[in-house]
Amino acid sequence: MQILWYTHTTMNQARALEILKTGVNVFLTGEPGAGKTYVINQYIAWLEAADLNVAVTASTGIAATHIGGLTIHSWSGVGARDHINQYDLDQIVSKEKTVKRVKKAHVLIIDEISMIDGKMLDMVDVICRTIRQRPEAFGALQVIFVGDFFQLPPVTKQGDMMRYGFESRAWENAKPLICYLSDQFRQEDEALLALLGSIRRNEIEEEHYTLLNEQTSIDYENIEPTRLYTHNADVDAVNNTKLASLPGKPKTFRMAGRGSKPLLEVLVKNCLSPDALVLKEDAMVMCTKNNFEAGYVNGTLGRVVEFDPDDGMPIIETTEGKRIRIVTTTWDMMDEGKLLASIEQLPLRLAWAITIHKSQGMSLDAAEIDLSKAFVFGQGYVALSRVRSLAGLKILGMSANALQVDPKIVRRDAGFRAESEAAEETFQNLEPTELETMHNQFVTACGGKLPNPNEVRVPKSAVERVQKESTYALTKQFVLAGKRISDIVRERDMAESTITAHIEKLAEEKQLTASDIKKLIVFDGDIDAAITEIREAIEECGHEKLRPLYDATGEQYDYTMLRLIRAMYLLQ
Repeated sequence: MQILWYTHTTMNQARALEILKTGVNVFLTGEPGAGKTYVINQYIAWLEAADLNVAVTASTGIAATHIGGLTIHSWSGVGARDHINQYDLDQIVSKEKTVKRVKKAHVLIIDEISMIDGKMLDMVDVICRTIRQRPEAFGALQVIFVGDFFQLPPVTKQGDMMRYGFESRAWENAKPLICYLSDQFRQEDEALLALLGSIRRNEIEEEHYTLLNEQTSIDYENIEPTRLYTHNADVDAVNNTKLASLPGKPKTFRMAGRGSKPLLEVLVKNCLSPDALVLKEDAMVMCTKNNFEAGYVNGTLGRVVEFDPDDGMPIIETTEGKRIRIVTTTWDMMDEGKLLASIEQLPLRLAWAITIHKSQGMSLDAAEIDLSKAFVFGQGYVALSRVRSLAGLKILGMSANALQVDPKIVRRDAGFRAESEAAEETFQNLEPTELETMHNQFVTACGGKLPNPNEVRVPKSAVERVQKESTYALTKQFVLAGKRISDIVRERDMAESTITAHIEKLAEEKQLTASDIKKLIVFDGDIDAAITEIREAIEECGHEKLRPLYDATGEQYDYTMLRLIRAMYLLQ
């Protein structure tokens, strides 16, 4: 059977980046794996080098943690509202933090635009125009819509009519230039690409169902595929049953959080790692964050082969046979470089099964997909586009409408492609000096300075920029790198007491060992004798207060040293 692959002349990443730098409003789109996030991270690096402020937002908390930003609801001040009247608008624009960040921004990036209802986009537009006191769309911010409307659509309340973002008045007024990326970095199978292309055009024939029904096994050895379901109940049932069937004692890793309760609830709800992660040896797991240096990305599959005898951290073996020790990481909510809230957990989840909704944005080596209960446009497309090839795909079930996409999206997508081709033709005819002039005019108008290419620090990966560590994790990083407390104080510009408090907290959470802490102690005398003396004082006076320890040891040890040795003592 031969399925023809339908092609268009579209746009590469370099051209899209050149267009973004001109300051025009843009809709950056393309099929899954086309490199949209890569281009956005390149652009953010360029903006930061030009001293311009960029607001990075997304439609959902999951997407926001991926790009290190806020949800558009939080950034704009809309919150949970599904409409705003004049009273609501007055309340929003009276909040100093909201006004400050909206006024300060030069560029607004909105990721996963497919999941934002047109009504929400109109509300954000009104807020920006009101705060910035400018009649232009979004108050004359450069706005970058990022996403693919073939992905999952907006979730609306029962009874409400859903509008796509491109159906909003805000979109119409913004008049975004379309950059439709053509590069493909995820799928490596022409037959799968052809199938996905046919779904996007709503040209599904009997031969496509035949092709999928032939996917009855995974061709790869030593890979246990992840199952994708449309409903959480199916996912939980599979994971719980599989875990319970394994022998051995379970180990539970609990999430830690810092920040206000409402913000923490948002982070926890949208984190792919669970609040309480229960693992056993031989458990099937999936990495939930990117860490290229450690050798895993969001979606990497593996199996727990053992737990580190020193600290209990799990060691996984990936499908390629690579062993990786997994340590905790953070998911942060940032605003203009300030940490608002942070949660810390192992970047893992049980991976015998996962929902299609939570799989959006992942690349899987192998997947068994159950589409028998598909209930919204795009679910089948999202699920099938997670895998790299048909060899890694097995179909468990298929409803009659599982591969359907919204005809409205199909029609609009053809228009997007045509507009992108027109933009490509226009910009390829520009001289390099003309482009540079346009870039300079945009930056200058915003009060920045066109950066020298050598000044732009391009992220090593699409997510390096967003892997901002919490304040505790940064201190931990310095400690493990062999820095003294005085060095950390100087480099972090914090008080010694603050850094010591970080170390105590890290010790309490078993993230530092007694050996790690001992290396931090600065003492001219016999350090082992001093430790013994202070330990004896703790056993006599208790560890709750430092002053009794200070008095009991003849006032010869400062409070920092007492706090460090107390932390070592409590690690026993």
